[in-house]
Amino acid sequence: MSGSVLSAGQAAMVLFGTFVTLLVLRVPVAFALGLACLPILLIEPRLSMMMLAQETFNAYNSFILLSVPFFLLTANLMSIGGITDRLVALSRSMVGHWPGSLAQINVVLSVFFAGISGSSTADAASQSKIFIEAQTKEGYDLSFSVAITAVSAVLAVIIPPSILMIVWGGLISTSIAAMYLAGIVPGLLIAGAQVATVHMYAVRRGYPTYPKSTWIEMWRSVWRSIPALITPFIIVGGILLGWFTATESACVAVLYSVALSTFFYRETGARQLYKALLDTGRLAGVALFCIGTASAFGWLLAYYKIPQALLENVSTWGMGPIAAGFFISFCFLIVGCFLDAIPAIVIVGTVLEPLARSIDLHPVQFAIISIVSLGFGLVTPPYGLCLLIACSIAGVRVRYALKDTMIMLIPMLLVLAALIIWPDVSLFLPRLIVPDMLK
Repeated sequence: MSGSVLSAGQAAMVLFGTFVTLLVLRVPVAFALGLACLPILLIEPRLSMMMLAQETFNAYNSFILLSVPFFLLTANLMSIGGITDRLVALSRSMVGHWPGSLAQINVVLSVFFAGISGSSTADAASQSKIFIEAQTKEGYDLSFSVAITAVSAVLAVIIPPSILMIVWGGLISTSIAAMYLAGIVPGLLIAGAQVATVHMYAVRRGYPTYPKSTWIEMWRSVWRSIPALITPFIIVGGILLGWFTATESACVAVLYSVALSTFFYRETGARQLYKALLDTGRLAGVALFCIGTASAFGWLLAYYKIPQALLENVSTWGMGPIAAGFFISFCFLIVGCFLDAIPAIVIVGTVLEPLARSIDLHPVQFAIISIVSLGFGLVTPPYGLCLLIACSIAGVRVRYALKDTMIMLIPMLLVLAALIIWPDVSLFLPRLIVPDMLK
């Protein structure tokens, strides 16, 4: 930047060098992002230490980010209010007769849970407690049980209501309703890939299969689950019909979950509600603090025009939409291994957005490719938060489940490639239902 002490290259070296050094020293990502800003703020006479606090606060001063703690609270209320038990019963009636029954139920429950919570970490924590021990008791390998639980939790950031889509829409001004619709088909395709993977494992390793449920049992499970299944329709449908915004839909989801678990199912008391609020405060505090420091880091990148400098050579490669899609996906796959998805969106998403715009990659497709790619980072070391949670609950090291996890990611990568090559896979539903939001 003209008049600055440091050039874009020098500022990038200081920012990223300090950030990587702090990560190597095992400083938490959120703190590392904020501390990496300090050398620049001390060196540059035009800036001051107050800029860090100011930009962090500016990130929090966002109406749309209020939805993050509300969706996390919805997930916690669902897990303690008897809603999860009814969805497990429904999943069993649907796929319990398929090879690898309990693992298949694990995947289907993740689809249902994804449509309610929007949080992969909440999904991984709750389902690890439900399935890992239960699967090992039925003869499933522990490494397989950990891997499928962690990998299926990824669906929560792809199938709406996804917290990552809300963050993306707030930062890069993309229609949240359009992203919600665009995430449905990719999410279901990835769930299908996981179901096929479980089938392959079950046939080769001889995992148990439950008897097929009768039609009466299935309809009974559906009837008992209808109140819980209404939740995603309230959230997504309310936004599409213009009844409320994404933040208001999160509030409605909380009120509905409280009413459902407290008055309808009558399984949530004051003590359980207090625990849900406490857990939500902890998770939301971490997520929002990370957004704040990442925004300050991203502001410095913009101040020195570092994204333009980084993409200056890339723009001369002459990439089309497909090649650019693979390049964007590769960037997020690598970054996701080391960085949480939210700061990755704040930093890398804003860096790559000019590239996507320059080659006419549709903003919604750009968002879906990026978010699906970041989902892989939730189960790939060294970060791999969902895998870390599942391994922690199972009491094993990450390397123990790494082989099965990598095998399960292969068909998911094929789905990601299909999203890049055929944009209509993700854009079909938005074009059909809300074409005006894609213009």
